[in-house]
Amino acid sequence: MEFPRIVAAVTRTVRDVGIAEELAQDALVAALERWPRDGVPDNPGAWLTATARHRAVDLVRRRENYARKLAEIGRDLTTTAPPPEPADPDDIDDDLLRLVFTACHPVLSAEARCALTLRLLGGLSTAEIARAYLVPEPTVAQRVVRAKRTLARKNVAFEVPYGPDREARLGSVLDVIYLIFNEGYAATEGDDLLRPALCEDALRLARQLAGLMPKEPEVHGLAALLEFQASRMAARTGPDGAPVLLKDQNRARWNRLLIARGVTALTHATTGGPLGPYALQAAIAACHAHAPSYDDTDWARIATLYAMLAARAPSPVVELNRAVAVSMAEGPEPALECVDALAAAPALRDYHLLPSVRGDLLLRLGRTAEARAEFTRAAALTRNARERELLTRRAEEL
Repeated sequence: MEFPRIVAAVTRTVRDVGIAEELAQDALVAALERWPRDGVPDNPGAWLTATARHRAVDLVRRRENYARKLAEIGRDLTTTAPPPEPADPDDIDDDLLRLVFTACHPVLSAEARCALTLRLLGGLSTAEIARAYLVPEPTVAQRVVRAKRTLARKNVAFEVPYGPDREARLGSVLDVIYLIFNEGYAATEGDDLLRPALCEDALRLARQLAGLMPKEPEVHGLAALLEFQASRMAARTGPDGAPVLLKDQNRARWNRLLIARGVTALTHATTGGPLGPYALQAAIAACHAHAPSYDDTDWARIATLYAMLAARAPSPVVELNRAVAVSMAEGPEPALECVDALAAAPALRDYHLLPSVRGDLLLRLGRTAEARAEFTRAAALTRNARERELLTRRAEEL
């Protein structure tokens, strides 16, 4: 939980995200060595950050250019806290957001930007990032290593940029925040469906970014989407941590305050001009938030919004979601045709939700044996224990 904050704090000192990551790992090792003997400190996060910063100071001191680095940093690294940031109305004092913008620098490819930031900020493993992007793990590992080397070689500043530079990086920043939230909302692997800390970090960053860039509709669109999605967190799992499907969720447990925040953000996102991909997704989430029950949801509107989203941001995953909405609005047969057309998509070859959705549609058509086979296949593909249990149970019930 503390790892991204440690990396962000140390990056301010060493100005190199690769070195900062290594120092953060050193601090975690030190904690594993000392805490069992000395006890866990009252503020573990502060202890870890201080330890990493001390190691950063030692590293800088060992360098021959220590004096020049110290002058550039402009502060006493050994004893004093960082001075206040310049009182610029466009600036915000958040190292995590600085880290996102730094890792999303244009010197990196779009794929490298997202992979690096998910690794540093989200604390995701190489396997989790690969799963999120539906690409091989070695590809992600190479992207992360090359990205850190490029940032160091280009001497990229650790800052939230201004003006055109900020706008140039915005798309990648939004993608990163969205993917971090998604990993928290439906964990790729592990024993728990949810990773709430990731959702909280992503939601906080989205809110801060909306405050930083109030005239950017897509920033508000992302904030609205995350508010709506986060509103359902408490109802997504049962007392034992097992997943609860949307149709079975107790909507009284949905957070009305977050829904209200989502409505406000969506209003800002829809003022003027066509809706962007995040605003469209937020509009879809709003349909769920406003529906009194699963059956009373405006599925026809959701299907239309997904069609608009597919036109703006084509993706087999979007088409799969559209098929679900079509199944509710028009019936399972036309939806099954859409899903079968996606079966050949390389990106969905190992995507467990494809056979899961297909199993649902086959079940509604009375094709029980085929549905059971699809749920079994989906269970074998997922790497999350809770999802596997749910899919296995559905197969066994048939």
